[in-house]
Amino acid sequence: MPLPIVAVIGRPNVGKSTIVNRLAQVQDAIVYDQPGVTRDRTYKQAFWGDREFQVVDTGGLIFDDDTEFLPYIREQAMAALAEASAAIFVVDGQQGLTNADQEIATWLRQQSVPVVLAVNKCESVEQGVMQAAEFWELGLGEPLPMSGIHGNGTGELLDRLVEFLPPTDQSEPTEEIRVAIVGRPNVGKSSLLNAFVGENRAIVSPISGTTRDAIDMVVERHDQTYRLIDTAGIRRKKNVEYGPEFFGINRAFKAINRSDVVLLVLDALDGVTDQDQKLAGRIADDGRGCVLVINKWDAVEKDSHTIYDYERDVRSRLHYMDWAEMIFISAKTGQRVEKILDLVNTAAEQHQRRISTAVINEVLEEAARWHTPPTTRGGRQGKIYYGTQVSTAPPTIVLFVNDPELFGDNYRRYIERQFRQSLGFTGTPIRLLWRGKKMRDLERGANRATKVK
Repeated sequence: MPLPIVAVIGRPNVGKSTIVNRLAQVQDAIVYDQPGVTRDRTYKQAFWGDREFQVVDTGGLIFDDDTEFLPYIREQAMAALAEASAAIFVVDGQQGLTNADQEIATWLRQQSVPVVLAVNKCESVEQGVMQAAEFWELGLGEPLPMSGIHGNGTGELLDRLVEFLPPTDQSEPTEEIRVAIVGRPNVGKSSLLNAFVGENRAIVSPISGTTRDAIDMVVERHDQTYRLIDTAGIRRKKNVEYGPEFFGINRAFKAINRSDVVLLVLDALDGVTDQDQKLAGRIADDGRGCVLVINKWDAVEKDSHTIYDYERDVRSRLHYMDWAEMIFISAKTGQRVEKILDLVNTAAEQHQRRISTAVINEVLEEAARWHTPPTTRGGRQGKIYYGTQVSTAPPTIVLFVNDPELFGDNYRRYIERQFRQSLGFTGTPIRLLWRGKKMRDLERGANRATKVK
């Protein structure tokens, strides 16, 4: 059963994102002293007492201005309110009551959703009551003074809020697969998220840099839950100025790190760029599962050879991700979008896969039989004693050998290919750690020392 939703509504720069961070006990939402930083709906999980809920951050509402992203922001805020069990209307206690607050209050009174009025920036407990008093005029019940920065009044706000929320479902939750959607600006990441969800959950615009925060969205398919994370478009570092875009890109890198599988979205019209190659390298280095999603395939002129030639070109430019599956889609038309989740399932399963030591050593014996380890001019030959898997996510295998320096890059790549040919590991990187005899002796010595102690 999905968690009830609480929408956080208010004009720009009243501290909505700060309050979201406070309620969710995280520092995920971008907080920056500039109007319009938050644009899409961003969802964070929160709880109070025996109630669990999702708190939704929204962009600053302005009703009398249709410039740039403001109509999209209004659309997102209204959509958040439409699915909410309750709303928190945030106003600025230091600035006092404004015409914009009164416009939003008038709109909220016309809705059927219960509203809790939070007067933010009341850092002083004594003065907070006086600062909040003038907001009685809005006709939305008792204004609650609080400070999103310091936490004053948060408990009172939550006590009032949970009166409108249903009890938490105690049934066992299904384990979710975390999927980050990453890529350069304007490759169609937000369109892809909307295609999965079936609605305009993220703002889509031809303007580069529309998405700034990492947007979490939970969807279910065939009894499997997926947490989809749309991220800011990642440009070259030298082109990024300090501010909302800088923070958004940092959130994107964190989203990669906390995901099980990354959808690396490439623009079919642009092909693989240098920035795409760097992103792919980042995903592999972080040890995340990956699916290569070629978007805008509907816009490419094709013949019977196009898809094969294109895949061959992508593989050659991203040769270090030859383990990642590739799919050609159109987020705009929905073509093959649903099939992405089948590839995600495979990558997530392989990312968590564990192989027995016996099977690993069978593969090593077979590999050494077909291609013996290299020998130096001095007659020293590499020897692989045995291997064992030590962790998952990504699968990590330690190979104990006589001397790691005897095994060059070519032979190491050969061993990895043998593991993949014999065991699969489709959609996930694998890590091979080569440990020499001296290292084993040091570990044994350390173990003996520990036992003596």
